[in-house]
Amino acid sequence: MSEKVLSHLMPLPTPCYVIDEQALTDNLKLLQRVEQETGCHVLLAQKAFSAYHVYPLIASYISGTTASGLFEAQLAYEEMGNKQIHVYAPAFKDEDFDELLRICDHIVFNSFSQWKHFRSKALQHPEIEFGLRINPEYSEIETDIYNPCFTNSRLGITLASFEEKELEGISGLHFHTMCEQGADTLERTLRVVEEKFSKYFHRMKWLNFGGGHHITRPDYDLEKLIGCVNDIRNRYGVDIYLEPGEAVALNAGYLVTSVLDLVKNNMDIAIVDTSAACHMPDVLEMPYRPAVIGSQDPGVLPYTYRLGAPTCLAGDVIGDYSFDHPLQIGDKLVFTDMSIYSMVKNNTFNGMPLPSIYLLKSDGTTRLLKQFGYEDFKSRL
Repeated sequence: MSEKVLSHLMPLPTPCYVIDEQALTDNLKLLQRVEQETGCHVLLAQKAFSAYHVYPLIASYISGTTASGLFEAQLAYEEMGNKQIHVYAPAFKDEDFDELLRICDHIVFNSFSQWKHFRSKALQHPEIEFGLRINPEYSEIETDIYNPCFTNSRLGITLASFEEKELEGISGLHFHTMCEQGADTLERTLRVVEEKFSKYFHRMKWLNFGGGHHITRPDYDLEKLIGCVNDIRNRYGVDIYLEPGEAVALNAGYLVTSVLDLVKNNMDIAIVDTSAACHMPDVLEMPYRPAVIGSQDPGVLPYTYRLGAPTCLAGDVIGDYSFDHPLQIGDKLVFTDMSIYSMVKNNTFNGMPLPSIYLLKSDGTTRLLKQFGYEDFKSRL
């Protein structure tokens, strides 16, 4: 990050999220290139990033969105403009399905039992395309909580449970087996998917490769992705969909926090006005240690601090960091890559205020998008 960008963040009240419009645009241009060089359709997976104020920007580069249920689908319908809306859920509620039929272009079912339950109503809507999620029982994700193919997973139809006689009305197959992974993982996954399910591809109009593609990561092999997509598309004559969430807003946002207090218990500890548990839950769920601008690993620079939250949760610790100067009460720190899986997952445990949301525009100005207060906490209960 440039000093100029950092200077725009320092005056902001904390805690706050900041979406970086230029970084977001750079990601979108790369995703648009994938569409242009393959003819595939890239969809924003809203489960990672649903800051709808920038949906018009996103819509100007990629084909649309995918939703995990009615509320995300409704958000896309209201804010994304005339773009594609796909939806998938492990199970749909009867009372939601009529509304999904009204607003979605593609609806993907998790099981044949769900398809058979909704089929008669679905087939009254020839303008909508329906698909099934398959489970190739192959994934390179090592953490079970993020692995859709772990033993006894509820997600997708395995080959043993596939009912070929029930495919009338189905126009596509969907699989999602990846998380923060590269094109080499996709290449190996496609071999397994083809081996198990390619005998059904000739009956399909499209295949959806799901999400987890880290397309905008600096070391991502973009040419391999393009080759994989073109290979399947050309050999089977199907349209291809990709559903990145992280890749859309990867490294396109920050969380700015202030130091509230400095204490010592065998090491120096800084209490900050943000919380891992409340404002960046993946720090504890993954777990991982988010980067802080101007810091290094503990012990690398002269002054090491543990950054902790002002909640009562003993484990609400963000991580240990070293700095080239002693921290002072009132200092502001900037966590990076805080657009994805942050705003969409935050909560008000302990009555913690939700961070405001700002947009750092390409011209260097900042705009307040959303500010939260006591009523936002009270109204959730």
